Amino acid sequence: EVLLRMHSVGICGSDVHYWQHGRIGDFVVKAPMVLGHEASGTVVKVGSGVTHLKPGDRVAIEPGVPREVDEFCKTGRYNLSPTLFFCATPPDDGNLCRYYKHSASYCYKLPDNVTFEEGALIEPLSVGIHACKRAGVTLGSKVFVSGSGPIGLVNVIVAKMMGAAVVVVTDLSASRLQKAKEVGADLTVLVKNETPQEVASKVESVLGCMPEITVECTGVQACIQAGIYATRSGGTLVLVGLGPEMVTVPIVNAAVREVDIRGIFRYCNTWPVAIALLASKRINVKPLVTHRFPLEKALEAFETTKRGEGVKVMLKCDPTDQSP
Repeated sequence: EVLLRMHSVGICGSDVHYWQHGRIGDFVVKAPMVLGHEASGTVVKVGSGVTHLKPGDRVAIEPGVPREVDEFCKTGRYNLSPTLFFCATPPDDGNLCRYYKHSASYCYKLPDNVTFEEGALIEPLSVGIHACKRAGVTLGSKVFVSGSGPIGLVNVIVAKMMGAAVVVVTDLSASRLQKAKEVGADLTVLVKNETPQEVASKVESVLGCMPEITVECTGVQACIQAGIYATRSGGTLVLVGLGPEMVTVPIVNAAVREVDIRGIFRYCNTWPVAIALLASKRINVKPLVTHRFPLEKALEAFETTKRGEGVKVMLKCDPTDQSP
């Protein structure tokens, strides 16, 4: 293990949800819990067996750590391990604090040209990497991203990076769609009160064809329905956003058109990829951060996120550090 002095911690929608509702699905908050799982910091101390890190190293933290080497770890899909430790998922504490201890294998050294903020953004970025891989995004893909929140935006960034020819994004908010354009979306559709079928035909209309891949980032029933209707026959729909446990969807429409529906659970094996992309300046995640607060103003930061202001709210945990 290593002891870290935390630097930057992003606030995620799930953090806000636990704060407001005390549970997400089967994960129930039963005792006080530290939030935060999008994080970077500086190594202060290392355990006796740690060789790849030393005090002073800047690192990005992968929040999910397997507790045992089970069948999922053996096949490289450790995110599916049932006994996984995960920051800020009950009962495991997160890292929104001044000092934090974590498994050294899940702390990744940041190159000098990658900032602490970029390091903290690797966590949401990883969702995009994992989703686009599961979706099979490749050279020339036409991709529909449903929802333009932080996770929709990272999927836009990654889909373009992986070779998507065109990415179309839908959202209820014009300002969020503007942000999607800023990070590389080719086309946007502002949704008002259309039916799922109407949303699907609007996507087809602006794209000139049906997308082979849909990445659904809202979890809203109507959006999942639109995702099925929108996806080209033989294509793939990846469900990233999580909503109610039971959702009514046109499953026969998907079945008879051979639309593959895939789920994702967080990510695995994405930190080295993300660090390489950030270090080579092949991707730019800096526009995602719109608000910054010191740790003392954490409540204000959470309120800002809850109101849906900006995109990514970042907390600064180290009072001695004056960098932007």
